[in-house]
Amino acid sequence: MILGPGAPRRPLGRTTIHVATAMSLAFAVLAGAAGYWGVVQAPQLVRSPNDAAVIAAARTVPRGLIKDRDGRILANNKRDANGEYYRAYAGRAFSQVIGYASPVYGRAGLERSYDAELIGLAGDPLSDAFAKFGAERYDPKDLTTSLSYDLQRAAVAALGKRRGAIVMLDPRTGEVLALASTPTYDSSGIADPATARKTFEALQADPAQPLLPRATLGRYVPGSVFKIVTAIAGLGSGAISPQTTYEQQPPAEKDGLLVEGFRVQDGHHKATGSTALDLAGATEVSCNIYYALTGLETGGADLVDYAERMGFGAPLPFDLPTAVSQVNDGSGRAPGGFADDVELANASYGQAETFVTPLQMALVAATVANDGELMAPRLVTSMTGARSGTRTIPARTMGRVIPGTDARAINAAMVRAVEGKLGRQFTTGAKVPGVTTAGKSGTAELGGTGEPHSWFIGFAPAEAPRIVIAVLVEQAGRGGEVAAPIAGDLMTLYLKGSS
Repeated sequence: MILGPGAPRRPLGRTTIHVATAMSLAFAVLAGAAGYWGVVQAPQLVRSPNDAAVIAAARTVPRGLIKDRDGRILANNKRDANGEYYRAYAGRAFSQVIGYASPVYGRAGLERSYDAELIGLAGDPLSDAFAKFGAERYDPKDLTTSLSYDLQRAAVAALGKRRGAIVMLDPRTGEVLALASTPTYDSSGIADPATARKTFEALQADPAQPLLPRATLGRYVPGSVFKIVTAIAGLGSGAISPQTTYEQQPPAEKDGLLVEGFRVQDGHHKATGSTALDLAGATEVSCNIYYALTGLETGGADLVDYAERMGFGAPLPFDLPTAVSQVNDGSGRAPGGFADDVELANASYGQAETFVTPLQMALVAATVANDGELMAPRLVTSMTGARSGTRTIPARTMGRVIPGTDARAINAAMVRAVEGKLGRQFTTGAKVPGVTTAGKSGTAELGGTGEPHSWFIGFAPAEAPRIVIAVLVEQAGRGGEVAAPIAGDLMTLYLKGSS
């Protein structure tokens, strides 16, 4: 634009200052963005499968080893004909936990959760940033897990060809000793570029869903094992005591307890007769009526609250992704999200809209076993790099759920459920020989024509628990006939081996 003779002129110095200021601001923004993405967001970027460094490392860097608690190698490295690395695994029993690292299909299991650590791109943000400018960029970490090689294999073998899951953990530390899901799959076949496509496509087409890790992502109706949640909520909220009885329970045993037009049924009235059951007695014979009344007495809000203290309602704090367990779907207007007292009564003994993962129910049992304090479950106990050394991952608590006195009362009730004269009829085979054993079986009705799910949760020795177990066998019938003896055998195996 040409200025006229009388037009005002902007001073050149002021224009230069404005341009310099704008350029300075632009450079500041660029520098800030580079610092943010290069330092602050570095840990997230190195965990992205689309990051260039991650893609390069997958082909050229041997991943860190994954080991069991005793140092046995569960995931190792091989080279293909082109000299590129690929993974080889200890066997099918570990497929659902360790997962796979495949150049074709990406990552699953611990291979996905700790991908950055295994390829050596996960350090502190400053180290990751400077590593981008140095030759020694990668420091692969070996993972040591809490898994027991022998116990994991035994758990998978115990399930056999049935679909199901088994979780075994130490309630004192939260260390997961076995995390079995069946059917399993050939993770080495997915990791090997020569067989990856054929293996993976066959697994995707399998109606048994072998790629589903049932222990952590399978959600199931819990049936009577959920009664332990109701006992925790009832005692923890002060709604009941261990001595609580209900006068309406004995007469309702014959025709059912009427709740807003719905009848809650039981099947043991001939064995207990006119006895008004307390907490231990009701747990021993798995009394639906007692637990329905306890749920109603506790109230929906407190039932949901105490369940949430144990992890319900959100993904669990764990090394692997977990499905969310729920007491109900939360759509109702009654306290706790229940539709009405009928739903609350049914949920209190594990039916209605209640769905859980096997890992979640192991944590319920662990709460009782650990005197009311719940330790967070964990798989990886340490990481070791050639340059970074070993970092131990400590145990951590999820908090105190109930006082120790309440936990010990439920513990005693669960002992009755395994060792009592009537209780042992519902938990055949669960007792560990020579050891006081606590537990609860469950038969989860599915509302259709199929067989119910078979459940058992428990721990031993009851006086000082060292092992907690949750067993779920899909559509296998009564809990006392299938899940309970599996639990007894595996707890026996562990306690014999650790004594």
